[in-house]
Amino acid sequence: MNFAHRTQHLQPEGAYQVLANAQAQEASGRQIIHLEIGQPDFDTFANIRQAGIKAINEGLTRYTPPNGMLSLREVIAEDAGKRRGLTLNPNQVVVGPGAKPNLFFPVQALVEPGDEVIYPNPGFPTYEAMIRVAGGIPVPVPLLEDNCFSFDLDVFKRLVNDRTKLIILNSPSNPTGGVIPKPDLEQIAVAAQRHNCWVMSDEIYARIVYDNASVPSIASLPGMLERTIIVDGFSKTYAMTGWRLGFGIMPEKLANMVTLLLTHSVGCTAQFVQVAGVEALTGPQEQVDRVMAEYQRRRDTIVDGLNAIPGVTCQRPQGAFYVFPNIKSFGFTSSAMADLLLDKAGVAVLPGSDFGEHGEGYLRLVYSTSFENLQLAMDRLRQALKSL
Repeated sequence: MNFAHRTQHLQPEGAYQVLANAQAQEASGRQIIHLEIGQPDFDTFANIRQAGIKAINEGLTRYTPPNGMLSLREVIAEDAGKRRGLTLNPNQVVVGPGAKPNLFFPVQALVEPGDEVIYPNPGFPTYEAMIRVAGGIPVPVPLLEDNCFSFDLDVFKRLVNDRTKLIILNSPSNPTGGVIPKPDLEQIAVAAQRHNCWVMSDEIYARIVYDNASVPSIASLPGMLERTIIVDGFSKTYAMTGWRLGFGIMPEKLANMVTLLLTHSVGCTAQFVQVAGVEALTGPQEQVDRVMAEYQRRRDTIVDGLNAIPGVTCQRPQGAFYVFPNIKSFGFTSSAMADLLLDKAGVAVLPGSDFGEHGEGYLRLVYSTSFENLQLAMDRLRQALKSL
């Protein structure tokens, strides 16, 4: 079939392809440890589940405004503003079914064919896909392992120019777990203002941070709120991946345009899901703290385990629930190494090259699985890599 040019570049996410291969091996009787899919292994917290069930039982299953219920947008504006040191109003908030609409639609609203868009590489594959669908020119900037997987600022400064319409940031990062430090954000902000660029800051992992660290938002820097789109959601922090609930925070005029795009695409987000979102933000937060402490324990286990394997080096990520070990010393491509580990060790991981050319030589492992699974995975990886 002859499909439109804007879709011909689209590819499936690598995680789902690896998952399908791993599940095929499981069907044949093998025990596979899944470290490839980036979602929490915890159940959605009980108070959130009960709020959603109660809403359904009360008949809250109707259409809502395309940009979200006012009650939820008010709570998001207050909570997100307080966490970032910003004063926000509900008209700046756009609720969507997951975070992806607030990645995709602002790009559609802002980027003209031929506009350049800077994005992190290695990075979430949707970034490049949504740039190309809009007709924009993807401009990847390497993330440097030596800079805790923050931008290579020398390359960034060479690439940003008056044709740059948008700069995409992701902190903490998928796939690296790196956090962009405030001094780096300040340099990016100066460039964005000099060249009159928009900034999209994907902060979906902003509450999954370790060692009592904080994640600065570029929107909190002087002069940046009026040119920044914050993207966040409930999937990771509250283990609500399947509920599909996310939001964007942006200037009101852009929020109005994104709302129109939502109107003519998904219509609105499920009413009972939004009620559960209100409960997530206003209910007890101690559960989040307990989960973060468990993630930190798992992070330390997997990082220490990987660094104990000869030939592997792995930074200790500052956030999210991914590690991005360097496996260049083995002389295998990332893809070949991922295949080998699935076949020899029964451990499903993603090649770093699935996240862009600058991910070659790395693997992405997810540690949002049980402590026991992680320990078994480290034993299997150690044995498989010993022979190399």
